[in-house]
Amino acid sequence: MTFPSVYILASQRNGTLYVGVTGDLPRRVWEHKNDVAEGFTKQHQVHTLVHMESFETMPDAILREKQLKKWRREWKLKLIETTNPTWRDLYDDLMR
Repeated sequence: MTFPSVYILASQRNGTLYVGVTGDLPRRVWEHKNDVAEGFTKQHQVHTLVHMESFETMPDAILREKQLKKWRREWKLKLIETTNPTWRDLYDDLMR
């Protein structure tokens, strides 16, 4: 089962970050990892899922995505460090 989700991808620890929203997180992250679509994540090799949050509704997820996109980089790094201090690729957790 999938839920509306907000996610952060990174190119590497403390590297380039990308914030996105989707209704199907496993599929969307797979698309990023496999460079299915042209764009920022393909151009900058941003493929590691380092943070994710699930929501009951898509409007709630979109609101959170907008909040995170306005955040300063240092705040996003702190969020990642708090929830995923080793910057482990969380994609493996989705596939279990």
